[in-house]
Amino acid sequence: MRKMSVFMTGASGYIGGTVADSLLKAGHKVTGLARNDAAAAKLRKHGMEALRGDLGSHGIVRDAARAADAVINCANADDPFVTAAILEGLAGSGKTFLHTSGSSIVGDKVAGKLSPRVYHEDTPYEPLPEKIQRVAVQRTVLAAAAQGVRSVVLCPALIYGEGRGANRDSIQVPTLIRQAVKSGVPRYVGTGENVWSTVHIEDVCDAYLLAFEAAPAGSFFYLENGETSFKSIVESIGRLLGGKPAQGWSVDEAIAHWGPMAVWFSLGGNSRVNADKARKVLGWKPAGASLVHEIEKGWYRRQLDAGAYAAR
Repeated sequence: MRKMSVFMTGASGYIGGTVADSLLKAGHKVTGLARNDAAAAKLRKHGMEALRGDLGSHGIVRDAARAADAVINCANADDPFVTAAILEGLAGSGKTFLHTSGSSIVGDKVAGKLSPRVYHEDTPYEPLPEKIQRVAVQRTVLAAAAQGVRSVVLCPALIYGEGRGANRDSIQVPTLIRQAVKSGVPRYVGTGENVWSTVHIEDVCDAYLLAFEAAPAGSFFYLENGETSFKSIVESIGRLLGGKPAQGWSVDEAIAHWGPMAVWFSLGGNSRVNADKARKVLGWKPAGASLVHEIEKGWYRRQLDAGAYAAR
């Protein structure tokens, strides 16, 4: 594949930083959007060029997309303005645009109960009100394939493991660990029987690079490599902390600590998806370490030992 100039949003983030690192190692040039001098310095430290602006800087984002060979959006999946600017810059060009979503689009609000439903890419669903905008944004991106953009949406499940950019840590697992460290009691929502599909950050990165090279225009891919209940995750955190027993929290107790969006869609609901399409179409072969390994013996163990999750 020829060396390309790639414009990225979210290049200093967890997913974006890891993808950017792989693109740079493959010989591509990466320019990241930086909202301030500190963000720009982080990008340059990791080998990228920095373009000053934020997600609402329409002209800056549009022109950067137009000038690049390809664009990857790893910033706010709910933001319609940055995607509109990118699509305006890419319209009719035939260039590649990878957009990041997240599997909470099929999330429910069940507070720790198990749902048997597993979603494939062609499984119809109607998002709950809290996720309507994210779904509308990704549908707009996919529709751009009809306007001459090789647009692709990647929709990872719960991501874990060590990132390779400026932000090396994920969201959901550290959130649970910090609460357990602070209180001394590992907690899940309700009975903790709710299940999320999971995927290692290195496997996510591999899927992005495969999609970057060969995904058909207008394609949508879930990314997962297995699934687990939140009770199992929190029990693993309990073992990480020396055998502390995991306990359930009521919805109100959990919301008081984590807030409603996290409880209903990130920690207390189900998000079960199937990535057979990515395996078949992209030739994706996820092989990252298991979530239990990363918690008890891998990245999260090293982070804990380094004091990264100390009580605040």
